Amino acid sequence: MTAAIISAAGSSRRMGGVKKEYRPLGPGAGRDGKPLTVLGGAVSAFTASPRIGLIVIAVPADPDTGESAARKNLPLRFLQPDASPNIVFVPGGRTRRASVHRALALLAPYHPDYVVIHDGARPWLDAPLLERLLDEVPQRKAVIPILPLIETPKEIDEQGLILRHLKRRTIGTAQTPQAFAYPAILYAHEQAAERELRDRAEYTDDAEVWGEFVGPVSVIPGSPANRKITFPEDLPGPGDPR
Repeated sequence: MTAAIISAAGSSRRMGGVKKEYRPLGPGAGRDGKPLTVLGGAVSAFTASPRIGLIVIAVPADPDTGESAARKNLPLRFLQPDASPNIVFVPGGRTRRASVHRALALLAPYHPDYVVIHDGARPWLDAPLLERLLDEVPQRKAVIPILPLIETPKEIDEQGLILRHLKRRTIGTAQTPQAFAYPAILYAHEQAAERELRDRAEYTDDAEVWGEFVGPVSVIPGSPANRKITFPEDLPGPGDPR
């Protein structure tokens, strides 16, 4: 069985404190033409896939923005008792990594073989990208989508001076969902939690956690349409085809 985790427990500080996952995507954004929130869009690709057996959504522990608020911002059909896949909720932690760790731990009694971990602020995931990840993860064990850089990257120091002129062809930007063998990614998060306490380490995505405690991560081409909403201007406006 393959499970999905949706990380939606953040505070949306860069959106001015307005919970971005609960913002509307606009009229006709849903697959059935009905209005959809950002979170609803992020979840919809997984509810549409017969290969996903369970979805865990990490939500804020705050009662005003937690599970009850998340339920109100998802289509009712996603939450009906006979809906497939089933959706369950888990209170998030202090960081994104901690929130994903809690969701992974909740999955333990279900014994999934694989898990795909997605940002709740990426509502435009398309089925072909998800299917490619699901096809690749049984063989590769850890696989993520990558987009090539357009601009030339530079490494700079704290004084604003360039340290290194990096080669664009060897660098890309990571997207989600990221797909992993379940037991190993749970183990990696357990190790990362210990290192955070011991060394005050920080991790920006699950591929970094896997890379440090398990091994290499494979990549596939990402999708330019699979954008992440971070700032208010990232939301589509009237007439925007997104």
